[in-house]
Amino acid sequence: MANNEDEFDGEIQKWQDVLIHGDPEGLRSFGNLLIKMADLDQNSITDLPIGAREHLHLQPDFDISKSSLQVIVGRIDAKGTGAFYDRYVEKTQ
Repeated sequence: MANNEDEFDGEIQKWQDVLIHGDPEGLRSFGNLLIKMADLDQNSITDLPIGAREHLHLQPDFDISKSSLQVIVGRIDAKGTGAFYDRYVEKTQ
């Protein structure tokens, strides 16, 4: 995560960026993880309750680099209902 700050017309604007970097092997591995998560049939996971969402925790120095923050990759659609989180705001077109 990168914290950014800049002045525009006398106002300070702040924002954060999520940085995803890797060598070719690491980026392919991350891409494969995303594809597996996208293709996962949540309804086939018997110990995942209805309304829950499958997710994985990527831990620094275990799954990702020591200098990274923990990353959670998961589905936004709930098992059995397909509902998104209440706080989800769709992107504007």
